[in-house]
Amino acid sequence: MKSPEPTAPAAATPPSAPPETEAPQAGLARSASIVGLATMSSRVLGLVRDSTLAAIFGAGNAMDAFHVAFRIPNLLRDLFAEGTMSAAFVPTFTRRLTLDGRESAWALGRQLISALVVITGILVFTGIVLAEPLARLFARDFADVPGKLELTVSLARVMLPFLTLVAVAAACMGMLNSLHRFFTPALSPAMFNVSVIASALLLVPLMPRLGLQPIMAIAFGVVVGGVGQIGLQYWALHREGFRYRPALDPRDRGLRKILGLMGPGTVAGAAVQVNLLVNTMLATSQGTGAVTWLTFAFRLMYLPIGVLGVSIATAALPVLSRQAARDEHAAMRSTVSQGLRLMLVLMVPATVGLIVLAEPIVRVIFERGEFTSVDTRATALALACYAPGIIGYSAVRLTVPTFYALGTSLTPAYVSVGSMVLNIVLNLTLVRVLGYQGLALGTAIAALANAAMLLALLRPRLGGLDGAALGTCLAKIGIAAGVMGFVVRAADTWVTTRWPDPSFATTALTLGSEIALGLVVLAGMAGVLRIVEFTTALRQITRRLRRA
Repeated sequence: MKSPEPTAPAAATPPSAPPETEAPQAGLARSASIVGLATMSSRVLGLVRDSTLAAIFGAGNAMDAFHVAFRIPNLLRDLFAEGTMSAAFVPTFTRRLTLDGRESAWALGRQLISALVVITGILVFTGIVLAEPLARLFARDFADVPGKLELTVSLARVMLPFLTLVAVAAACMGMLNSLHRFFTPALSPAMFNVSVIASALLLVPLMPRLGLQPIMAIAFGVVVGGVGQIGLQYWALHREGFRYRPALDPRDRGLRKILGLMGPGTVAGAAVQVNLLVNTMLATSQGTGAVTWLTFAFRLMYLPIGVLGVSIATAALPVLSRQAARDEHAAMRSTVSQGLRLMLVLMVPATVGLIVLAEPIVRVIFERGEFTSVDTRATALALACYAPGIIGYSAVRLTVPTFYALGTSLTPAYVSVGSMVLNIVLNLTLVRVLGYQGLALGTAIAALANAAMLLALLRPRLGGLDGAALGTCLAKIGIAAGVMGFVVRAADTWVTTRWPDPSFATTALTLGSEIALGLVVLAGMAGVLRIVEFTTALRQITRRLRRA
């Protein structure tokens, strides 16, 4: 698919701000739809990837070992490289671009990439050396299964370089987003998914001939996928005029500001990944399969966040950065409020839909090959418990970068620490009552608490958040989603009663019909209740799909 983004001239541009003549909510929805379309392509490939892995490996020891091993570089990636670095980098890069021009911004980009290679290189080397004690820390119960802990260590050592690769990819993403080039960076994770799928289909059969376990092919695919993410985005940056050459000056004010924001920013963005790490550690004591059930459930829960919530936040961040650079707090308040309302009209129905249709969704995506009906029910229960956290995770995606744009990262850092403590307490309590499902529920509650506290602290900084409009939007979409959930649940119960043991084709057709029914009911209720934000979002998504 060809990117709809125009190619800018390679020469340096004078310091100027992009015009903002478009209606703010329509412009934000339009940019979010661009990101959402590309991200949807990547996420669909992600589902194909997970479905392929589930069919080949099921929810057995090899898959558990892979998920724990990947959690180590993935934790460092999300804490240090991807979300935090982008949130710290984009406001600074945008300010440099707006005030000093493109060549000055390119210089800052080269500085950051060089710094990331050095810093993450040290972390990767340290992780490789300490892979065994780290694996024992995260999954000590794996030692009770012969070979499982050793496999986890080997997989972690192969995949750790992914941290450096994805850090550089995140820097490229930040530069492209600052230039309002959203499609290519949002599509780049598709390279990772394609690499893993190809490795599963082509390399898995070859591993035993090389004296390696089949799951090792997936670890190699992870690293190759990281290279692909850089390649696709660097091509787009090259067209914009960027040329990388090593350049590292620790005295550069822009670089020091980015790294300074990343310190507390790492803590601020830690809640999701540390909570997942806690879940992984506790899940290893819940028997074979629990780690995989929770991992697949979390990825399904995160699908609407990754496609819709992240799309809105990604589109809003450059706008917020420009508004902050001009001290336009009233405009920032409007942008944040519009972003939150767009998230509500998309995420509240997504939450209800995942709870109501958890089991058929899991069955259609995963239940084949080594992934059994028992695994389906277990994953569906975890998904239903995770789902309420969708709204919290989405709001955090928007509020944390807003604090960065305002020049502070300490506030979200403190809130994140509180959220992590709450999550640990909840998980330690609920796992004793509900088992692995309690881990999912505790994480969802902590995500909602994290978002609520951030919004409460952001409100006075922006002079309010248009609370009346937010409250009205939440009430209306809550009613609409409730009616949608009731109708879909009734339809699913009716079908299940008449076809208690359906084939895959019947299940897939039924699920598609129920989702379509739910969307029709939701759109009808949105029209009856006059939910303007839903109409705006639907119009932009439809227009973008039509162009694609």
